[in-house]
Amino acid sequence: MSLNGVVSAERVHIGFFGLRNAGKSSVVNAVTGQELAVVSEVKGTTTDPVKKAMEILPLGPVVVIDTPGIDDEGALGEKRVEKTYGILNKTNIAVLVVDALRGKQQADEELISVFEKRSIPYIVVYNKSDLLAEVPATKENEIFVSALKNENINELKEKMASLLKDDTKEKYIVSDLLDAGDTVVLVIPIDESAPKGRLILPQQMTIRDVLDKNCTVVCCQVNELKSTLYNLSKKPKLVITDSQAFGAVSKIVPDDLLLTSFSILMARYKGDLDALVDGAAKLNSIKDGDKILISEGCTHHRQCNDIGTVKIPGWIKNYTKSEPEFVFTSGGEFPEDLSEISLVVHCGGCMLNEKEMKYRLLCAKEQGVPVVNYGVAIAQMHGILKRSLEVFPQYYEKI
Repeated sequence: MSLNGVVSAERVHIGFFGLRNAGKSSVVNAVTGQELAVVSEVKGTTTDPVKKAMEILPLGPVVVIDTPGIDDEGALGEKRVEKTYGILNKTNIAVLVVDALRGKQQADEELISVFEKRSIPYIVVYNKSDLLAEVPATKENEIFVSALKNENINELKEKMASLLKDDTKEKYIVSDLLDAGDTVVLVIPIDESAPKGRLILPQQMTIRDVLDKNCTVVCCQVNELKSTLYNLSKKPKLVITDSQAFGAVSKIVPDDLLLTSFSILMARYKGDLDALVDGAAKLNSIKDGDKILISEGCTHHRQCNDIGTVKIPGWIKNYTKSEPEFVFTSGGEFPEDLSEISLVVHCGGCMLNEKEMKYRLLCAKEQGVPVVNYGVAIAQMHGILKRSLEVFPQYYEKI
């Protein structure tokens, strides 16, 4: 996969913040080398976050986000500011743009406090340095630039890249569980919810990760699984299934074969599988009237038998023998206040970056609300959670 082929959820998210007319959009355009954002002398030209996936050297594949001014006014302005702060949930690097002639204002200082509280690496960029008689000395995380004259823009990009050097941890979907030469069977149902002509992201990512380990990938549907396993001359190391087929697949796969799901693998990859496994226990105590939030990280056309809004609620009611109340969110929508929620059931989060997924888990943890994801919940409700975690000994021992 080329750098430009990296999906947005796997890219570094860089958020540009600041007061209206500090020159955020001008700095964004200078950094990206594109007219990504509209530039105007009129305050509040940027009214909604503007996102663009691209490649910026030496950073590599990134998502650049230009945000509305944090001092926007009025009822509509307050909503824009709220959206701006919401961008922090997915921000890997924050760039605070300050008008060099005015210097940092109270709103800037407050935003810096938020960066530090959330442990978001940040740079303070003093724009319009060409208007200064003399450029002052700066701290390590500060820089003076002129977006108009393209001065110090390359140095700014180098500073941003340096903030990523500490984040060198390698992440794998499944390849760290395999040895070169292993065979992995992927069960991929093709039904009304499957996107026509393509595979969903977790399936694509898993196939690539397995191939990178020099292993063999065999893909089939549920009704082909039995014959596929029979025809293999070599016993597969692992069977990975789509979560909604967990029940049927577990009856076909022999007990001596490891079995898990794409959703569980994604939970380990970008979330906190330990917390999600703990959250599965809450399904055993759900009662009538309990409010359950079912949250999906993407937006898509819902089919008549949609997994999030139809199948999972049905399975939960059948498993708990109760009538809970279900609330649904999708895309970037996730409630800050979970005080009325008894359990959060989240998708695998393949369309969210790791930063945002962990933020959602943290929100729930701080409010004492258990969280489980689709794969873990479905395995629990089908009585196969322990088996589906056997590939991860540290979690398997907990069940």
